[in-house]
Amino acid sequence: MIPDPFLLFLMDPPETRKLSNEELSMVFRPILDQVRLILQRASNRDPELHWALRRKLAKELIYDEREKPAKRKRLKRQKRRQQGDKCQKCGLDLPQRGAVLDRFVAMKGYTLENTRLLCPSCDSELQGSRSYK
Repeated sequence: MIPDPFLLFLMDPPETRKLSNEELSMVFRPILDQVRLILQRASNRDPELHWALRRKLAKELIYDEREKPAKRKRLKRQKRRQQGDKCQKCGLDLPQRGAVLDRFVAMKGYTLENTRLLCPSCDSELQGSRSYK
């Protein structure tokens, strides 16, 4: 079931889970240190290989968070049709380029039910209200 976009717009989004200071020091930092050590060993002092491995790892982790660009592009097309080519927030025509997929609940990912398509101005305003820069 697709949620009523108007009702979702009125609701405050749930807080995005953040790591506590204890989790940062006791869980995250050791993982990060270990990954860095693995990359360093795998590159065998080759700075170009080290850079390429680090870049590929970062890209794959971003895909885990945001999905691959082709999937997001398909979803954008679906949302554009579903919303009648209008911004879900202000109702104005969406620009041909630069419309933004906004997740209602970030952790639930990019799905038809969990996203809306916004014009860049509304997205910028929304991100500012969420204190994202």
